[in-house]
Amino acid sequence: MKNAKNLTGIAGTYYLAAELSRRGYVALVTIKNTSAVDLIVSSQENFNSIGIQVKTSQINKNQGWILSSKNENLVSENIIYVFVNLKTDNSRPDFHMVPSKIVAETITNKHKKWLETLGKNDQPHNDSAIRTFYDNENIFKEKWDLIENKLDNPK
Repeated sequence: MKNAKNLTGIAGTYYLAAELSRRGYVALVTIKNTSAVDLIVSSQENFNSIGIQVKTSQINKNQGWILSSKNENLVSENIIYVFVNLKTDNSRPDFHMVPSKIVAETITNKHKKWLETLGKNDQPHNDSAIRTFYDNENIFKEKWDLIENKLDNPK
């Protein structure tokens, strides 16, 4: 059964918080109105912390994760996106970790290219706030080192 959109997002956030806790980190879920981050994650050893923006979808075969134009400007060394793919068989979700700079650059460039191409009947696309991020080649799948390096080996 497919979850309602808000339940899907909540499930992804809590799955990620549980996995981070299992790995020995303190993962705090922020309240819904918190801007930019869904989780604040800290090392128990040195108290370094990062913010995580969580985007979740179900059965995400080549569909991507939906973002908005505001994500083009959400760039910080201390913010990482984690794209969560829930599975219908109730097995462990897939996690894709991506630095915020890469997400912002990717969706900005992809949207610009989309606007420059013609749509149906050779008509220009109408601008939209919707952006989509893909990891079809699984380049960022299970890249826990992106989080671990920020928390355990700060610069």
